[in-house]
Amino acid sequence: MLRTITLGSCISVQGLFVKALPNGLIQVRVGQTFYQGKPV
Repeated sequence: MLRTITLGSCISVQGLFVKALPNGLIQVRVGQTFYQGKPV
C-alpha cells in the first residue's frame, strides 16, 4: 500500500508502507531506501 510521509517541514516522500513505529512515525520503502516520517 502506498503511503505519504513528511520529512521535516516541506519534504514529502511517497512509498510502500513497511511498518508503524512506536513513536507515531511510519516507515516507507522507495526502491532499496527506507524513510521514516510523519504520516500525511
